[in-house]
Amino acid sequence: MSRRTLILAAGVGSGHNSAAQAVERALIAAGDGEVHRLDVLDTTNEVFNKLYDDAYFTLVAEVPWLVGWGYDNQDPPFKLAPVMRWWEQANTISMVREIRDYQPDLVICTHFLPARLASLMIARGKLDATLVVVTTDFDFQGLWLTTPVNQLFVAREETREYLLTLGLPADRVTASGIPVRLEFSTPLDAAAVRAQHGLSADLPVLLISAGAAGGPKTLQIVRQCLSLTQAFQAVVVCGRNEELKAQVDALVADRDDFKVLGFTDQMPQLMRISSLFVGKPGGLSSSECLAAGLPMVIIDPIPGQEERNADVLLEEGAAVRCNYPATVGYKIGKLLDDPQRLARMAANAARIGRPDAAGVVADTSLVLSGPPLWISREAQRMIQRISNEGVEGAEQAGESLKTLFDQQTGLSLALVLESELATLSARAHASAIELTRTGMKALRWQPEYYTLATAAMWLLGDAESMILGVR
Repeated sequence: MSRRTLILAAGVGSGHNSAAQAVERALIAAGDGEVHRLDVLDTTNEVFNKLYDDAYFTLVAEVPWLVGWGYDNQDPPFKLAPVMRWWEQANTISMVREIRDYQPDLVICTHFLPARLASLMIARGKLDATLVVVTTDFDFQGLWLTTPVNQLFVAREETREYLLTLGLPADRVTASGIPVRLEFSTPLDAAAVRAQHGLSADLPVLLISAGAAGGPKTLQIVRQCLSLTQAFQAVVVCGRNEELKAQVDALVADRDDFKVLGFTDQMPQLMRISSLFVGKPGGLSSSECLAAGLPMVIIDPIPGQEERNADVLLEEGAAVRCNYPATVGYKIGKLLDDPQRLARMAANAARIGRPDAAGVVADTSLVLSGPPLWISREAQRMIQRISNEGVEGAEQAGESLKTLFDQQTGLSLALVLESELATLSARAHASAIELTRTGMKALRWQPEYYTLATAAMWLLGDAESMILGVR
């Protein structure tokens, strides 16, 4: 029987869908079964869609500090308010129906909203599938962690180490990088790309991502670049903003060294022949720059995830950040005056780039087997405490997280508190038929986690198929 894979994203910006598409292409290239990709916001009502997408970008433009506060507030895992969970579930009934109708064997999520909903469907026995979560920023934000889940893919080793410190089992977390388009890892005829866009072969190329920077800010950047005395050429990509393209065209009408594009599917090629990228540090655009070995000039990062992305890029020596809008041109000029520094930045970008990330996600997901990882309610609270207070929080509580695992395969099965082991052991020989809501309450499992408690009781008993261990 052919495997059915469902890739779920949410169109909040373009990054989540871009990552989903990259994974889709990698799976198709692997030739393993049927693959379907879905933007979950396309299945929701207009009000929910606008609140989830448009309202976010309105807040970014009008009150960015509030966006940063919200990001930090939701940083600890398992903190989402119950009313928010209810609101999401009430507005995604059509998505749930589509998932059930498709009956996937493997679900890959590149946004936390479908990840939570797919996880809930598995927990309630409405979906029998392997669940994979692929994060799309360099740091891990608490909204991405759900249970049950089979595998988490994160952007970098430090992020993986953070999750292991929280108590996640090592076999459930893979540092893959953020999936980028396959064009970043295919052969490139740089001379042909330059010729296609009318670019000289012997001048550095400045790539300005206008769509990310926004209309007025883009015009300001272009005006400053027009005043630079250094030798360079520029490509300004305006996306689908036709008004902005017309304005930039008017600004550079008498300059042959500026090329202005609308929407283009040539960004991977343009990035690979450019010397410097000017734009915002979104998870996908940053990962694409790294995959291309392209240094960045960071403009106006969104508080929260983009500021953290910027921190990583600066720490690794792959970018500079412009805190003054009026001195972007000055900063670009300084880099153009220092080719050796620019070369070092390019090398740093290439060093941490992961053009193979989509392939890693696809190949690893296709060989996953066995049950998902379950996390008890008390273990969730401990993870949240460690996130807030560090490992000292667990030590002060006099508790520790324990992993239940299959001794035959080494696969982790559940995270529980050490104190819960006694409760589990006391009920180990009870049959699944005798499992009651009263017994479940003693174990403090959420109602939808009956399957986990049943499995744990059998696993700690005399089940012949599996020998359970604790670590």
